[in-house]
Amino acid sequence: MLTKLRELSQRFGLVFSFLLLCLVLSLLSDRFLTVSNMVNVLRQSTINGIIAVGMTYVILTAGIDLSVGSILALTAVVTASLLQVDGMSVAMAVLVGLMLGGVLGLISGLIITKASVPPFVATLGMMTVARGLALTYTEGRPITGLPDSFRFLGTGSLGPVPMPIIIAGLAFIVGYIVLTQTWVGEYIFALGNNPVAARYAGINTHIYTIFVYVVAGALAALAGMILIARLNSAQPTAGLGYEFDAIAAVVVGGTSFAGGEGSLWGTLLGVLVIAVLNNGLNLLNVSSFYQPVVTGLVIALALLFYKAIR
Repeated sequence: MLTKLRELSQRFGLVFSFLLLCLVLSLLSDRFLTVSNMVNVLRQSTINGIIAVGMTYVILTAGIDLSVGSILALTAVVTASLLQVDGMSVAMAVLVGLMLGGVLGLISGLIITKASVPPFVATLGMMTVARGLALTYTEGRPITGLPDSFRFLGTGSLGPVPMPIIIAGLAFIVGYIVLTQTWVGEYIFALGNNPVAARYAGINTHIYTIFVYVVAGALAALAGMILIARLNSAQPTAGLGYEFDAIAAVVVGGTSFAGGEGSLWGTLLGVLVIAVLNNGLNLLNVSSFYQPVVTGLVIALALLFYKAIR
């Protein structure tokens, strides 16, 4: 009986927690379960959701990426500046921004694999470098006045569904397919479970370690484009703390820091839990100074819960 309860808790504990949170907030605020608020919650969760997909890949390999917020800022200001160049198409500017994010992730991956630098240290260095480059590139000033065709990514919609939600949904779907239906995903899980055994099994662990950091960098760039398209402004200080929001969503979603265990469905629920929690605190007029405290407590309780049921 106890074993069965533990299995149910492992599989559905986060779902039950999410539904309970929604129930409590719906009782405390009559505005919570409105259609407009639900759409707002989904829209607000898209930036963190996209970054969290890449962070899930990284943490599944027992790594960590502290640079995604700074990569977001650097790629955002570079993309915004390209959009103001005569003759530069929106598609080309977006492609360059995504490639820049991937290259920055590639550099982190190479430092980790070739120089045997711990992921925490390597990405901490990239975080500092990318933020400094963003500030230097713009001289600390925002870039504004983006074309309407680009802003569609952040403010447009297809039918009743806002574009940011569609883009984030596609990121999760593609990420899920790669992780669960391809040999790439199998190798990522194998790398996280036991890198030595994976290497002896013939898996090029360096290649797949680099791959997850490239994915994380490119997705951070994508999230940055949605952000500046929505705000019509690219700030060199954008993305501060976003790496911790993404890590929180992945951890709350049940992905293990030890690697080899987790899922994107869990990450999606983690993103929604944090978004719903923040939205509910705003609806209840809780001071913004207390909101990080509540979020931190939720993360700590989630970690204790997963440790207890395992």
